[in-house]
Amino acid sequence: MKIVETYSHLNGLEYLLVHKPNLWREIQSVINNVDAEKFKTKVSKEKTMKGKILYSPVGMNAEFKRLLRAKSWEESRVSYWVTKSEKLIRKTLTMTPEAQKKEIKAAGEVPIFSYNQTDFVKGRVAVEVQFGKYSFVAYDLFVKHLAFYVGDHIDVGVEILPMKSLQSHMSSGVPYYEGEFYNVVRQGRGVPSVPLIIIGIAPQL
Repeated sequence: MKIVETYSHLNGLEYLLVHKPNLWREIQSVINNVDAEKFKTKVSKEKTMKGKILYSPVGMNAEFKRLLRAKSWEESRVSYWVTKSEKLIRKTLTMTPEAQKKEIKAAGEVPIFSYNQTDFVKGRVAVEVQFGKYSFVAYDLFVKHLAFYVGDHIDVGVEILPMKSLQSHMSSGVPYYEGEFYNVVRQGRGVPSVPLIIIGIAPQL
C-alpha cells in the first residue's frame, strides 16, 4: 500500500514530525508493507457487482493488525461513568473514573459505566484502520479519538482510510478518504477538538 493523501487537523502531523517522528515512520512503514493484492480475494454477492473479485476488508484489517502488533501498538481502553444530568457530566468530565462515579452517586444520580476502545495505541498516539462501515469513521473521529484526548491518554489520533480508487473495488458501504475529509472540513477548523492525521491509502500499482 502507499499513502496517497494526508490531512493534518489541528497540526496533528506537525506534532508527530516534531515530537514523535519515529512513530510516524512506523505508521508509514506498516502501510508500505501491506500488499493489497494478496487480499483481492472476496467474491462479491452484491447485485451490482455479482461475481466480481474485490479487496477483502477483513483480510486487510488482519494484516494491519499483525504488522502494528509486531511494532508493539497495543489495544487500549478508556473507562468513564455517565448519567442523565448535563451539569454532572460537565463537572465530572475530566475526573478519574473513580471520582466520576463517586460524584454522580453523591448527587443522588445513577452512575452508568461506559468505555471507549482503540485498537492501536503507542507513545500517546492512537491509530484506527477503518475498512468497516462509513458510520464508524465519525465515531472514531468525534468520539474515540476525542475521548482519549480529553482523558489525556493521547496527543494525536490517526485514521487510515482507503482512497475512493481503492474503495470502489470493495464492498458497498466502506468509507473513503475524500468523503470523510469533506465531512471533517465541513465542521470547521476546530472540530473535532483533537489533533488528527487522516491518511488516504491505495495499492502500490
